[in-house]
Amino acid sequence: MNVLIVYAHPESESLNGTLKELALDTLTDEGHLVQVSDLYAMNWKAVLDEEDFPERMNTELFNPIMEQLNAVNKGAIPLDVKEEMDKVLWADVIIFQFPIWWSNFPAILKGWVDRVFYNGFAFNLAEMKLYGNGPLKCKKALPYFAIFGPGDMSEVEREAELDRFQEIIKNI
Repeated sequence: MNVLIVYAHPESESLNGTLKELALDTLTDEGHLVQVSDLYAMNWKAVLDEEDFPERMNTELFNPIMEQLNAVNKGAIPLDVKEEMDKVLWADVIIFQFPIWWSNFPAILKGWVDRVFYNGFAFNLAEMKLYGNGPLKCKKALPYFAIFGPGDMSEVEREAELDRFQEIIKNI
């Protein structure tokens, strides 16, 4: 099975970093192919803006959803976005590994979703192809997040968390 891990934490020694490495090792040991998109290490541009669309269909009003579809149709997708789209197409399973900050996932991960899951790629509003019947309908996603860090957890709690995560990963 092909697995993409989208990792969004700036510290590789964090609990999230440990969980990412555990997933990578476990999945590889189980015979799966794994790619990792480490958003902080990649210095991922987390903002969807006009610069992503050099061949705009409407230069007076910026409508990201329509510009995404136009870019897909013209093949005018930024290289960093296209590389991530290719990883998504390659993957059978996508694991999102991230911490919860301010009751949400990190902004860099939101930016990845905004910039990669284009209209015309991940879904198509014009054709009403969304989740269950959209282009990515056969993909599986596993969000896995940590709300505690090593300093907040006892060694027993940390080991239990790692064991639980490893069991989930083995059952992919």
